[in-house]
Amino acid sequence: MRLKHLLRSTLGALAALLAAFGFAAAASAATSVRIAHLELDTDARYDETRLAFRGLAQPLGRPFAGAEVALREARFVGQAVGAEFALERVAGADAKALVASIDKLNKAGVRYFLLDAPGAVVAEVAKAVRGRELLLFNVSAPDDALRQAQCQPNLLHTLPNDAMRMDALAQYLVSRKWRNVLMLEGPRPEDRLLAEAFDRAAKRFGLKLVERRPFVLSNDPRQRDQGNVALLTAGSDYDAVFVADSDGEFARSVPYRTVRPRPVVGSEGLVAAAWSWAWERHGAPQLNSRLEKHAGRKMADPDWAAWMAVKAVVEAVVRTQNAPFATVAKYLKGEEIALDGFKGNRLGFRPWDNQLRQPVLLATHNAVIERAPIAGFLHPTNNMDTLGFDQRDSRCAF
Repeated sequence: MRLKHLLRSTLGALAALLAAFGFAAAASAATSVRIAHLELDTDARYDETRLAFRGLAQPLGRPFAGAEVALREARFVGQAVGAEFALERVAGADAKALVASIDKLNKAGVRYFLLDAPGAVVAEVAKAVRGRELLLFNVSAPDDALRQAQCQPNLLHTLPNDAMRMDALAQYLVSRKWRNVLMLEGPRPEDRLLAEAFDRAAKRFGLKLVERRPFVLSNDPRQRDQGNVALLTAGSDYDAVFVADSDGEFARSVPYRTVRPRPVVGSEGLVAAAWSWAWERHGAPQLNSRLEKHAGRKMADPDWAAWMAVKAVVEAVVRTQNAPFATVAKYLKGEEIALDGFKGNRLGFRPWDNQLRQPVLLATHNAVIERAPIAGFLHPTNNMDTLGFDQRDSRCAF
């Protein structure tokens, strides 16, 4: 009885507190705010063989788990404004199938969609549903093009893009005075994107690429030398080795095999990430614990991005007191929103490309070494805009 009385008192006090902040208690049945999570039936990024490497720059599983954790956190909060949040998981064979699912769900009243798909699929889906009363959240595609030439007004990004992550790495290398960098670049199109993003960051922050050498991971004896780390790192002098390997299989063999005793960064060694299970500040251990308990694994970048997307929707709905979609969307994309991503900064979406401003963690396998932006790298209005495409650099035209 004492426990029931204490619980009743606590809930009453919380309701009063919410009312003091302008939230009216729900007087009737809650309105359902539905969020859909879209993914591909088959996605090579989550292939079991690839996940087994547990690479630093790789996902550890489907990010739907992160969305589920965020929904659990939101259930009680929604009651204060008469909103009941629901999460649906939908899979499709390709972009056309996902667009068809969006059509069906949107007609049934769903306005918020998390999109877990490669960049090309995200671009096709976002273009197909442009102009509709809905918002898409990209939670797993880091492609810069989605924030530049392929940007869409209804597509928001909670995952940091390649440019943001490479800028974070470049800032760290400059802060350590490791200015001369040898780049090892893989043959995949995604490797090329990483290499180009780092090349841009190097020019932006004053690093020198002493050489850009291609590698090939192959069992063909004729290509053996192109996968030999000792041969690839011989010759030129350098302060660090940057590896552009989106797959991660080659990169994991580079540390401790370079001819010169130099740090390895990029796809292995020290990586720039949205999240790390080793991040221990700003409530991060509690979030990591909730995800690990729920999914039976560590939290990785896409998990955090999916969690953040759901949290952004919940925050906007609550702060606007469950207003009509247009009002919620305007608030969500506006300057007033203050999202807590457990990384120590107030987060919100950049108005010129819909990318979520956020710090980037520089991490090894079991430690966060630094958080970017690094001290000393300043911006006229927001230091987080030293990461990625600033407004003057943006080629996004909504």
